[in-house]
Amino acid sequence: MGMLMVKCPQTGHAIPTGIKTDRESFRSSTVFFSRTRCPFCRTDHAWFARDAWVDEPSIRARRRLVCLNVGIGH
Repeated sequence: MGMLMVKCPQTGHAIPTGIKTDRESFRSSTVFFSRTRCPFCRTDHAWFARDAWVDEPSIRARRRLVCLNVGIGH
């Protein structure tokens, strides 16, 4: 499970939407529109599902480990 994230158009920061999901469930969901309050610029951002991604900590950790094993990022 991870957090559905969108990018703040003002600052470029990744912001959490408050929606927890996994990548497979998100990929198979219907197209939807939502709004999220941005903690960086304190504005409500409207976004579509195509603008969002799932941030899964376990995936990030695995990628980091792979990069370390092949010498990337040193």
